[in-house]
Amino acid sequence: MNIMAIKNNLSGGLATLSLLVGLNAYSANAVAVELLNSSYDIGRELFSNLNPEFEKQWNAQHPQNILTIKQSHGGSSKQALSILQGLRADIVTYNQVSDVQILHDRGNLIPANWQQRLPNNSSPYYSTMAFLVRKNNPKHIHNWDDLSRHDVKLVFPNPKTSGNGRYTYLAAWGAFEQQYPQVPEKVRQQMQRLLQNVVVFDTGGRGATTSFIERGLGDVLISFESEVNNIRKQYGEDDYQAIVPPVNILAEFPVTWVDKNIQKNDTESVAKAYLDYLYSPAAQQMIASFNYRVFDKNVMESQQSRFPATRLFRLEEQFGNWSQVMKTHFNTGGIFDQILAEGRK
Repeated sequence: MNIMAIKNNLSGGLATLSLLVGLNAYSANAVAVELLNSSYDIGRELFSNLNPEFEKQWNAQHPQNILTIKQSHGGSSKQALSILQGLRADIVTYNQVSDVQILHDRGNLIPANWQQRLPNNSSPYYSTMAFLVRKNNPKHIHNWDDLSRHDVKLVFPNPKTSGNGRYTYLAAWGAFEQQYPQVPEKVRQQMQRLLQNVVVFDTGGRGATTSFIERGLGDVLISFESEVNNIRKQYGEDDYQAIVPPVNILAEFPVTWVDKNIQKNDTESVAKAYLDYLYSPAAQQMIASFNYRVFDKNVMESQQSRFPATRLFRLEEQFGNWSQVMKTHFNTGGIFDQILAEGRK
């Protein structure tokens, strides 16, 4: 081999070695990032689709900080309690404001003004309540009044443990108040009949779905409109029918980063970027495809056929704030407990 060939081989070998050293140094500097999202029971499928898209976007922009998103699901109140007990979730995506607020009130993990940090009261999307009935709607269910009939059996989550269940209870109460204004005893009577018709109070929305679909309990499953339509898609659109009553409640789905945890976990930038992503047109389009209502007007226009018209009232308009609602209706000895006890007499 001549001198020139030896030099070329040596040069090529040094270049390869230099490249390998550079790659090893790059790999050594790369840091894996993990984000934990604590979420409500029936949000699994939505976030299992949202997460890979954000991971792909983040990893392309931050190749030295490869991201993996993990999920923790359950009844939103139980999830919030887990964080208070030490679960180091970076972000929460719940289905009720009070389950986020408790992170401030009892844990001082987030500031009092957390709802002002992101648009729409820190709610990227919203829903309302719907009834899932069996094929051809054999009990002819159309509105909240129908759920108080003696021949109708209901399934929905326990309002003590589930935001889903609380919204169901409050949607019915608010609809009865609008139907029977100035007659509070009639409202209470209708609520007592409705609650007496519940055959099982599961702890979360997914458990209620199992009771209705797999165990065959009840005539009506009450859940978020999004969940009801996703159930139909999964178990057979011809076998079930979704009913959205004409008067209903606006159910916010609040989100926030958990300040104390993202400081400990060093995940502030990715946690905030993830929640910002939920407001992006691409994420809003995907969220709407899972039958949640979104604030992006263009997306809602394109998905209009998914969402029947209904007159939505805000919780604050009818009941005051969540703190008042929890104290009056859902704390031990509150109206919910009273009505259940009256129904057993």
